[in-house]
Amino acid sequence: MTQGNFAFLFPGQGSQSVGMLGGLAAKYPQIAGTFAEASDVLGRDLWSLVVDGPEDALNQTENTQPAMLAAGVAVWRCWRARDGAIPGAMAGHSLGEYTALVCANAIAFSDAIELVAQRARLMQQAVPLGEGGMAAVLGLDDEQVRTLCAESADGQVLEAVNFNAPGQVVVAGARAAVDRAVAAAKGAGAKRALLLPVSVPSHCALMRDAAESLAARLDAVELREPTVPVLHNVNARGARSVDELRSLLAQQLYSPVRWVETVQALAANGVTLAVEAGPGKVLAGLVKRIDKSVAALPVFDCNGLDKALGETTHA
Repeated sequence: MTQGNFAFLFPGQGSQSVGMLGGLAAKYPQIAGTFAEASDVLGRDLWSLVVDGPEDALNQTENTQPAMLAAGVAVWRCWRARDGAIPGAMAGHSLGEYTALVCANAIAFSDAIELVAQRARLMQQAVPLGEGGMAAVLGLDDEQVRTLCAESADGQVLEAVNFNAPGQVVVAGARAAVDRAVAAAKGAGAKRALLLPVSVPSHCALMRDAAESLAARLDAVELREPTVPVLHNVNARGARSVDELRSLLAQQLYSPVRWVETVQALAANGVTLAVEAGPGKVLAGLVKRIDKSVAALPVFDCNGLDKALGETTHA
């Protein structure tokens, strides 16, 4: 398979689990080595948290974001250690966008670890604990979810923020408004609406203050043009300059994740296989729902790595 025919995708917050990547870590020193680098930057042992938990600590935003970044980079390093081909494009879901940029050589791993740890703190500080929320709405189209948000907001922030797949949209905003949307969803025709176990209402207007602070941090970080095209959540295309890259990363905090459009853009550019690098298989499942012409392979263990390598060796 030629490089342009496959893409690497990196998951974001929500795919983490205690014990993740354990099978790969037993065979590939790149896993523990990558987490050791991250731990040195953070000043705490990230790998022991992944191996031993507790789950509550791993699920805290300040730990989850650097852990997921390290996990995706670690899988990519295993891929390259096996002489895996360079993909034609990369993309990441929310936090996963930073992973893609590290693997595309646009940002140093150590800088990215520090940056996402700061990003997590800024997000957590932007909205007091318990005052924000997110919920998944299943079975409504995008416009119906936007209407549900408008009707449930009652003067508070409530927005459709993750367009994950047809009929699967996440909303975020003030917790009371999210609760109203969940209660009203069935009457609007939704199959299900469920609160997500997160404390931060990502990708909505409540994150604007955090985005301003993040923009200042981004100005101090060296960014480069990626060596592999990276499609961004904000506009489902690549940045045209380093300045635009900085801007897109700041905008991402309060802008919707346009995942459906991202996968469609990859397919339109000839991608027929998506390799999900990191724990879980959330993105692989979404790809299959968005465009059945694109095969999707999750790589979170040795079997997945071997299979994906086999599918991409015919360059």
